[in-house]
Parts: sequence; structure tokens; C-alpha cells
Amino acid sequence: MTKIAIIDMGTNTFHLLLAAVGPDGYSMLYRDHEAVKIGKSGINEGFINPEACQRAIDAMTKFRDIIDKNGISSIHAFATSAFRNARNGDELAKEIKSRTGIAVRIIGGDEEADLIFEGTRAALDLENEVSLVMDIGAGSVEFIIGDNARVLWKQSFEIGGQRLLEKFQKHDPIHPSEISSLDAYFEGILTPLLAALAEHNPTTLVGSSGSFDTLSDIFCIRRKIPRTFDEPETPLTREGFYEIYHELITNDREQRMKIKGMISLRVDMIVVASCLIRFVLERHSFARIRVSSYSLKEGALAVLAKSMFLSDKQRQ
Repeated sequence: MTKIAIIDMGTNTFHLLLAAVGPDGYSMLYRDHEAVKIGKSGINEGFINPEACQRAIDAMTKFRDIIDKNGISSIHAFATSAFRNARNGDELAKEIKSRTGIAVRIIGGDEEADLIFEGTRAALDLENEVSLVMDIGAGSVEFIIGDNARVLWKQSFEIGGQRLLEKFQKHDPIHPSEISSLDAYFEGILTPLLAALAEHNPTTLVGSSGSFDTLSDIFCIRRKIPRTFDEPETPLTREGFYEIYHELITNDREQRMKIKGMISLRVDMIVVASCLIRFVLERHSFARIRVSSYSLKEGALAVLAKSMFLSDKQRQ
């Protein structure tokens, strides 16, 4: 077995995943995350501010210490929306390499969507039904339509939670006029998605990690559904989502933090994220909602494990 480290350098959170990979598959050994919020106060201006840069360096330094203590030399770091859109994204990646020795690969939206879809397929069986996979990050949102066998359509939109929060939500609780402005914005920018939904007619909405995790946590607590930490799929229903949604848009931050299952990492962005989910549910008829706990980092693990196995097989 070979140990590898995968780092998902998201706009809001950096995630670390340590895993062991062998000819019979892979196993996850350790997970960690740091709330870096590198998109805060700058994401819509295309700049990562100095304080955010330092938070990113601090998080990567911490991760490097953990990786070294586990004796791992194979490190794969993927940077997403904030890095690829910021004027100083490349500069920050170079600084992280200089400080920690970790080479950062800034990936495009298409590759991000591919890895998210691989992570979702690793978490749950999409069966033969066509599903829409939706991953709401702080910087971008990825939509992928497909089934177990193939991707039918995919696109990444730079409309993540931090971008929407800073651009549209000026009141807390969010004002009805701000929700209307969000809907109008979605109607315009998501025209390709709406066309793809009409063409491929997915029957299931699959939420990937992030805000969907928190919505599922709240739902399970309210329905007294037992949960374990490492479940790849967790429950959420349409009715359960709408119940939570109406509470989120009428509560202020302090009230939202009192909701059982809410976490401080998502308490701000979950309002605009839920508005986006509600918009998608209103524009297409889905039979059900599923939630995948796996996303980009697990997708990267699945791809890397397959690649390593094929390389070993070719050498034999």
C-alpha cells in the first residue's frame, strides 16, 4: 500500500485527506480541514487579500506537518475558483510552494466538475437514472448531469456562495427584494443549465458536500435520524429542504446559529446557497434529493488510485 495526501484548496475551506492506495483499492486514513476564507473581501474584485493569503499559508503549513508526521511524500494539492480567478493566485501558489514545499495545481472549472462527479460516484450508486450533481462552493458552483456510466453535460459557474453573499445580500435576514435579485441573476447566468435540464431530464438532484451536508445535518437532527461521521450518503428530502429554507431566509445570523446542526463555517453563505438550491428545484421537477458526503478530494483519490493501479499493472 502507498500512502498519499490530497489537499482540496477551496475558496472557503482547505481540506486534507490522507489515504492508502493499493492494487485492491484504497482506504481513507485521516481527514482535516481549515476555514481559510480566502475569498472574503476580495473575491468579486479578483484579488486574494494579504490576510487571506496568510491564512492559506498557515493552513498549508499545518497540513504539511501532519503529512510529514505520517511519512507521506506523495502530495496532490488542487486549488480552485479563488486561485484561478485572482490576479495574485499564481503568486500565492508559488509562495505556498516556497514556504511548505507543496506544489499547488490550479485547476479549471471543467476538471473541478470532473473530480466532483467522480467523488459523487464513489459515494453513492447513481444507478441508470440520470441525475444532476450540484456542488456549491464559496467561489464556484459545478453542475454535472450524468449517470453511473457517463457524463452527459457539465459546466462550472463562478457564482459561489461568497460571491453571491457579497454581491446580493446586504441585509440579515435577507430582504425579499434581494431574493428576487438573486432569482433574476440565476435566470440569466444559468441559461445553459436550464437548457441542459430540459434536454436530459434528470430525475434526481444530488447535492455534493458543503451546504448540502449542513442541510442534511439539520434535517437528520429534526427527524431524529441517526448519523455517523463517515457515511458517504446522508438523507434530505424536498419537504425537509423547504422547511429549513424558509427558516434560513427569515432568521438573522444569531438565530441561524441556534439551529441544531448549523456550523459557523456555513452560517453566512448557507442563505444564498439555499436560494440557489430552491431556484433549481423550482425550474425542474426532481423526484428526489440525495446528498453525497464526497466531493472533489474523494474524486481525486478515486482518479489517482485508478491511475496508480494502471501504472503498476503496466510495469508488471
